[in-house]
Amino acid sequence: MGKLYTALGLMSGTSGDGVDVSIISSDGINQYREISNKYFKYDQKIYENLHNLRDKILKSNDLLKNKNEINSLEIEITLFHAKIVNEILELVDEEIDFIGFHGQTIYHNSIEKISKQIGDGNLLSQLTKKTVIYNFRQNDIKNGGEGAPLAPLFHKLIVKQKKIELPVIVLNIGGIANVTVIGENIFKSSDLGPGNCLIDEWIRNNTKFKFDKNGEIAKHGKINDIILNQALDNFENRPNKKILSFDTKDFSLGFVRGLSLEDGAATLTDFTGRIIADGLFSLIHEAREKSWKVLVCGGGRKNISLIRKIEFTTPKNIVIQPIDDYGIDGDYVESQAFAYLAIRSFLKLPISFPLTTGCKEPCTGGEVVKNF
Repeated sequence: MGKLYTALGLMSGTSGDGVDVSIISSDGINQYREISNKYFKYDQKIYENLHNLRDKILKSNDLLKNKNEINSLEIEITLFHAKIVNEILELVDEEIDFIGFHGQTIYHNSIEKISKQIGDGNLLSQLTKKTVIYNFRQNDIKNGGEGAPLAPLFHKLIVKQKKIELPVIVLNIGGIANVTVIGENIFKSSDLGPGNCLIDEWIRNNTKFKFDKNGEIAKHGKINDIILNQALDNFENRPNKKILSFDTKDFSLGFVRGLSLEDGAATLTDFTGRIIADGLFSLIHEAREKSWKVLVCGGGRKNISLIRKIEFTTPKNIVIQPIDDYGIDGDYVESQAFAYLAIRSFLKLPISFPLTTGCKEPCTGGEVVKNF
């Protein structure tokens, strides 16, 4: 048994509504223990500033154009993270060895090989008096990868530790839907397409809410089949189909503009569900296994309308169930993953692989900073 480290993982996903915080103990290799999880909602000012900024950054040139605003928001977000970390440090008995700080993604472009997260690791280390590991994606990009997805190695560890029968797909439905495929001789991952991002944006633009709770709004709408089929054709015939990762800004609400709130939500939910189901079918068809478990994590697993669409559209040899059925809180898989990846980065172990991000060879990730 290797030395056990205790790490705190911080994850703010593409929904940009707050920060998931997890503490785990792990050797960084083949064992881990969950210690605690907590969610902290962003202050309304940060939430609005973040979404306003993201709406301005549609291409890489916009990063330079909005440099001052980015720098200002980076400080705000880092101070928020420091505040919640210090709150947690006062409550827990464990001594934290590392903080795994993902930061907030504001732009990701797999073709240009750019992934921009804001969050100042040096400042966070100074304010928390802890060693911080951040900037997880850049080394992968330098080695020819797309910088995402990075959670697959942790998904593999979960499946192994929980002794879940293979083959398994871990489906994470955050802003983007991504999968990790795990079999006896298979380990690969990729993004499938939109997760919650289009539905959330539609709800934010047309109501006072931030998401469609339980898929209730979509449930009362009527799908516009003509618009839906055209959008699915456009997605199927998109250029650069070989890319492994997406940004939320790769998808647009344009095709549902003019629909009612409910019909737009229903059409977007159907669009998202079909893309996920088609992606699952393609992966499983390639692997030629007889039956598969699909374990769903992330906020999208709570959208009943979306999950029903995925179940309805996938073959009967695919069993879809929440990862929570195995005693894992599906809201905190990503934050636990970045705690685990922090430990691996400290140990200089690989966190990304050719079949997960497209990098040339397995490579380690995050920058380690101690600024106190």
